[in-house]
Amino acid sequence: MTIQIPEDLARSLEDIAAAQHKTVEQVALEGLRSVFDTRGSPASVLRAIRDLPHPSAAAVDDLDAAIASARLPVRDQGAFDRRSTG
Repeated sequence: MTIQIPEDLARSLEDIAAAQHKTVEQVALEGLRSVFDTRGSPASVLRAIRDLPHPSAAAVDDLDAAIASARLPVRDQGAFDRRSTG
């Protein structure tokens, strides 16, 4: 299939393709696919999750330590069960 597009749009596609080190066809197809992908579709959600950066082991250890330090000690007596002395 051949699509006729205005010259200024063709130049813009060429600039984008050059910046992304892709062909004009790749950029055009990616753009068209993104138009037809519905937000929240399983494929788009999976793609978004795969694009997320993975945390390092040190970051996971830091998160575990922060969670552990924020835990409150277990008490047999609730705050309203305490009897005031006086």
